[in-house]
Amino acid sequence: MERAGATAAVIGDSPAPQGSDAKGGEMMARFRKATKAQAKLRAAGFGPSGSGKTMSMLRIGRGLAGPTGTVAVIDTERGSASKYSDRFDFDVLDLIDHTVQGYVEAIKSAHGYDVLVIDSLSHGWQSLLEEVEKLAKAKYRGNTWSAWSEGTPLQRKLVNAILDFPGHVLATIRSKTEWTTVEDSRGKKAPQRIGMAPEQGKGIEYEFDLLLEISTEHIANVIKDRTGRFQDRLIDKPDEEFGRQLALWLADGEPVTVAPPPSPAADPRVVEIGEYPDAVKDACRRVMRAAIDSGISKNDAIDQAVAHGRELLTTAEVE
Repeated sequence: MERAGATAAVIGDSPAPQGSDAKGGEMMARFRKATKAQAKLRAAGFGPSGSGKTMSMLRIGRGLAGPTGTVAVIDTERGSASKYSDRFDFDVLDLIDHTVQGYVEAIKSAHGYDVLVIDSLSHGWQSLLEEVEKLAKAKYRGNTWSAWSEGTPLQRKLVNAILDFPGHVLATIRSKTEWTTVEDSRGKKAPQRIGMAPEQGKGIEYEFDLLLEISTEHIANVIKDRTGRFQDRLIDKPDEEFGRQLALWLADGEPVTVAPPPSPAADPRVVEIGEYPDAVKDACRRVMRAAIDSGISKNDAIDQAVAHGRELLTTAEVE
C-alpha cells in the first residue's frame, strides 16, 4: 500500500509532459467513448449465374426500405431486373456506359432513394480491366503494372461513390469457381473446388458490411457480417424479413448528425467596402462592375474598387 501511495504522489507532482510527450497527451485527449451510431447498409451478394442474386437483393432491399420506402436499381444486365417489376416496386436505370464514370454518375443520380441496388458491379470491373489494357499499350509500352497507377484511382472513385451514397446500397457481383490441385492419398493430383471468386477488384469485400455467397440452390452463406447476428449462417432464399432484421439493427444507435460545412471566410476587402457610406459604396460597385466587364479578374476588380473607395474617402476628409 505504501508503494502505491508513493507512486501516486510522484505522478501527481510530476511536471507537465514536454515535447513529444505533450503531443501524445493532446492526441489521447481526442479519444472519446465509442458508441453505436445509426448507419446505412453496404451489402454485396455474389454467385454464379442462376443463383438468384438479383432477386435476393430486391427482396432484401424492399425489407430495408419498408412498404413505403423507395428503391432504385442500376441495371447493367440488359434489363434483367425489370423482369421482376411485377413483384417489386422500384425505379430502374438501364446503364449502358459501364465505365467507372458511368457508374459514378448513375449512383449520384439515385441520391434521394432509400435503397439503391446495383446489378451488377462486375461490368464496371470488366470495363476497367479493358481500360487499363488500353492505357498499358498506349502509354506504358504494354506494362499493365504501370498502367494500374491510373486504374487504381478510378476503382477508388467507384468505391467512394458507393460509400458516399446517403441510403442503403446492395450490389450484386458475378463470380467464377476457383479450383486448386491437391494430391489424394494415392499421390495422384486431382482438382478441388476452393470457393467462388467475385469478379470485381481485389479487396472489394473490405468495403461492405455484409457479404453473401449465394449458391445455385439460392442459399446465402453469410461470410462477412458487421452486425454480428448472421455471421456464418446459411439463409435459404434471403427475403424481405432478412432485410427488416437488418434495418432494425442499423436503426439501433445514436442519430448521425452531419455538421454543416464551414462558411467561407469573408473577403476583408468586401467587408471594408460594405462599411463605406452609401454613396461611396455605390461608386465602388460601379468601378468593380466596369472592371469585370472589361475583362479584369474579379480579384483585381475588388482591388480597384477598394482603392477608389479609399480615394473618395480621403478626398471627402480633405474637403
